[in-house]
Amino acid sequence: MIPLAISLHALSATIWVGGMFFAYLVLRPIAALQFEPPQRLTLWSNVFAKFFPWVWASVVLLIGTGFWLIWNKFGGMKNVGVHIHIMMSTGIIMALMFMHLFFAPRKRLTQAVIEHDWEEAGRNLAQIRMIIGVNLILGLAVVVIATGGRYLFV
Repeated sequence: MIPLAISLHALSATIWVGGMFFAYLVLRPIAALQFEPPQRLTLWSNVFAKFFPWVWASVVLLIGTGFWLIWNKFGGMKNVGVHIHIMMSTGIIMALMFMHLFFAPRKRLTQAVIEHDWEEAGRNLAQIRMIIGVNLILGLAVVVIATGGRYLFV
């Protein structure tokens, strides 16, 4: 079970952080250049509708496999290194930020696009962009801490 849990944990992190990287650094600049606000905001609303179910699955799997591994592989929190504590704390912060993004600005963005209120949609997309930017930085930091942590925090 441990190899499966580690694999699901790594795949979930890859999907979430990789998706944010692609959206923020590849899709966002191209969409800004090629589309006017109505098309761009509709595109983002549709992208989020397809990507966010994957993020939800990733969040559930990351938290579930993370805690499972802490208890079943390491025997509890007192037996894990500081890098695991940092990874877990940062992951929970990222999950909470995603939940806020999902239930507040994403919901308002979707409604504004339906109503063709492009100004309101733009405001909410800007908030989403900021949250994703912060989560991307945190996610990349977690990858570094998770992969090199036992060597970084000796």
